[in-house]
Amino acid sequence: MTGTDAEEGAGGAPGPERARPHPEAGDDVPHGRLSARPSPSPPPASPPGAGEGGPGTHRLEGRALLRVPPPSGAGAPTRPYWLVVVLHEAGGTAEQALTWLLPQAGSGRLLLLAPQAAGSTWDVTGGGYSPDVARLDAALRGVFRRFPVDPAGVAVAGFSDGASCALSLGLANGDLFGAVLAFSPGFMAPMVHHGHPRIFVSHGRDDPVLPVGTCSRRLVPRLAQSGYAVTYREFGGGHEVPSELATEALRWWVDGPRPVARP
Repeated sequence: MTGTDAEEGAGGAPGPERARPHPEAGDDVPHGRLSARPSPSPPPASPPGAGEGGPGTHRLEGRALLRVPPPSGAGAPTRPYWLVVVLHEAGGTAEQALTWLLPQAGSGRLLLLAPQAAGSTWDVTGGGYSPDVARLDAALRGVFRRFPVDPAGVAVAGFSDGASCALSLGLANGDLFGAVLAFSPGFMAPMVHHGHPRIFVSHGRDDPVLPVGTCSRRLVPRLAQSGYAVTYREFGGGHEVPSELATEALRWWVDGPRPVARP
């Protein structure tokens, strides 16, 4: 299914693209499409200079950060990793994005990839797709070259502008992302739609930055009406990612149903 209409967001205003400048939206970076795909099989040895792959946080090309968990235990069977892409808020950093999920990411199989926006925020919030999607695609290809990743275990998450971007990319790339974790999103603006990812949305009732009434309370019903499976949580708080909701969101994703990987 494809689409060209920008979705409504905060204040009821349209998303970045008000008209229809892409009457024939395609499967490419300018339309928010990612081409990198994981494989559950162990990849060949990394080429020289590809970077470290051991436990810890590593900086990748394009200023992205990759958190690799410690081994789950001696003698544990080798299994593919799961991966969450985490998108920071406007004016934020990849380092900050990791802090939302890192304390909850206790699984020895969970990789966290936090890209850095090329500008002060993600390009989708400024009127289209291009540099950030291309950089994320390159970072994903680098991760998939170095680590076996379960094709049914890839998700995208974000906070604030990062949540708006996560929703937009998640709906456009549901054949890659099986789930979207959106913490306080303002809008969604997918230019194409692929797949049907599960969606978790949380929002503070007292959010002064992105008011819940004009954001998530409008987005969630639209997602449900479009056939997406949505779990929605409001909490007594402001513009934030409460640790208990980050924990719930990860558990919802890890313990929930997973799409059947297609060859």
